[in-house]
Amino acid sequence: MDHAGTAGAADARRRGFFGQFWRIIRIYYGSPGDRLRAWGYTVAVVGLTLLQILVQLRFNIWNRDFFNALEARDRAEFYGQLWTLLLLLFAAMVSAVAQLWAKQMLSLDWRRALVQSLQGRWLKSGVHYQLNFMPDAADNPDQRITENTRWATAMAVDLLVGLLGSILTLATFLGVLWTLSGPLHVAMAATEFTIPGYMVWAALLYATLGSVLTFLLGGPLVEINMRRNQAEGDHRFALIRIRENSEGIALIRGEPDEDRGLRAAFGRVVAVMHELYSRERALMYLTSAYGMAAGVVPIIVASPRYFAGAITLGVLMQITQAFLEVTRSLNWFVDKYPLLADWRSHIERVAVLEDSFEAAEGLEADEAITLKVGPDENGEEVLTFRDLQVGHADGNVVIQDATATIRAGEKVLIVGESGTGKSTLFRAIAGLWPWGSGELRTPPRERMFFMPQRPYIPLGTLRAAIAYPAGPKRFADAAIQAALERCALPHFMSRLDEEDRWDRVMSLGEQQRLAFARLLLHRPRWVFLDEATAALDDDNQDQMMRLFREELADSALVSIGHRPGLDVYHDRTLHLLRAPDGARLEVRRRMAHKPPRRAGPLVAAGSGALRRMLRRG
Repeated sequence: MDHAGTAGAADARRRGFFGQFWRIIRIYYGSPGDRLRAWGYTVAVVGLTLLQILVQLRFNIWNRDFFNALEARDRAEFYGQLWTLLLLLFAAMVSAVAQLWAKQMLSLDWRRALVQSLQGRWLKSGVHYQLNFMPDAADNPDQRITENTRWATAMAVDLLVGLLGSILTLATFLGVLWTLSGPLHVAMAATEFTIPGYMVWAALLYATLGSVLTFLLGGPLVEINMRRNQAEGDHRFALIRIRENSEGIALIRGEPDEDRGLRAAFGRVVAVMHELYSRERALMYLTSAYGMAAGVVPIIVASPRYFAGAITLGVLMQITQAFLEVTRSLNWFVDKYPLLADWRSHIERVAVLEDSFEAAEGLEADEAITLKVGPDENGEEVLTFRDLQVGHADGNVVIQDATATIRAGEKVLIVGESGTGKSTLFRAIAGLWPWGSGELRTPPRERMFFMPQRPYIPLGTLRAAIAYPAGPKRFADAAIQAALERCALPHFMSRLDEEDRWDRVMSLGEQQRLAFARLLLHRPRWVFLDEATAALDDDNQDQMMRLFREELADSALVSIGHRPGLDVYHDRTLHLLRAPDGARLEVRRRMAHKPPRRAGPLVAAGSGALRRMLRRG
């Protein structure tokens, strides 16, 4: 079998950063439902960035006029320039706030599109389940979908808008600096030469020096940020695991061991943060000195022409401001390098998650179980295994060469030792387990209903929990109450519209009976039970299983279970027998129908009424 998960998780690194980022761009700008808003916000951001640069250019001219007025001691011109400054400040304020709004809307809408795309792929066809078994699949998909998408999009907008602004500013002020700086005549011994636009070359040299030093000092930041994200995700996952299993931990007094595990997980966070902070401090030596010197260097370089009387004080200040704008534009890489490193790590984590999704979605195209859905050649709705081999993602075989047919309406019990692949077989039937070979024919997915040992109880009202996966308004109150009554849960009838954590309020036995009430409402043609009565006492198990002789007599039933008395409610048994090369499926015996235990008064009274209620519901 192909290790698709390994190949998929490595694709992001082979594709390179720009390939990863291009995929994220296409999700938003290439979507028919999003592209109009995407380009609208983008045009707004670009237009407002241009407006800001025009304000900066006018401010550069104001610098010249203001300092010339000071040098000339022209009081009227001085006060006139103050009024101009107020207008420029107002324009700068309005354009900055408007640009911030456009950037916020662009990043938020981009994040929405990206999150919805990732969530949709995660929830499609059981991918969220298959990722747990794929080698090298993306870890912590919840963190990648929530946190990494947030920073991947918000930082992309901030950084790209900043880069655009730097390019436009450079193009604008480079010409200003070239024109104002003029030529510099240099005499060295017997050699004389002229450097035209020498302030431009000084700015380029200053910015290049800063960029090279930044790259040398900050190069490891990308890899460090990747490890920081992973360490924080692992610590968060450890906390979630404790919350989800708090009862088991509390009962066996496992808190000291969990505390050691949490300390170790956060210790890895602290270690990588020390490494990150150390690298950032090294960069701070450079950036602090570099930024402070940037305001003085242009005055020093331009001072010979000022002292020679070639330029006025106002022009000197204009040159200084233009030099600062040019070097700031050229130093965009220097200033943003830590953010670029962090952003790249977020992009890569999202890209690796996408590659894991692609690997999971591509499992069907690899050598895997051939899943056929619908009636067989004779037009019958059946569940058929034909030379079915079920394995793990690493190639180990669990079930070998299984061949059997279960017809509509049959009641079949599957038994076998622990580890012989009973639950894995159910996952393959549900279409969640592609690893293996052979052919598996199933009824249409919407006609099948799977009931695991621990039912899933969604957040929200009890009405929503019992109707799941249908909407909470799908069934009438009378039908829901009749189902609860039939499944020995009458004490919950008055709480249908209460919101609570029902998976905590109800015992496991009550949750399993709630799943049977859900089953009564949906009335599927095929029912699959995986130890779905394991938490019930004998009487409650008998009451639940009697549903398949009474209300659901026409439904096919395929069960996994070891509890005594289950065989009474099945027509035959399939045995999974352990073998060195994988368990073998055998039909041991066909059962004679045994009369079920006599129904209790609650069940006997409720069965006929329930059928009438469910028809109306």
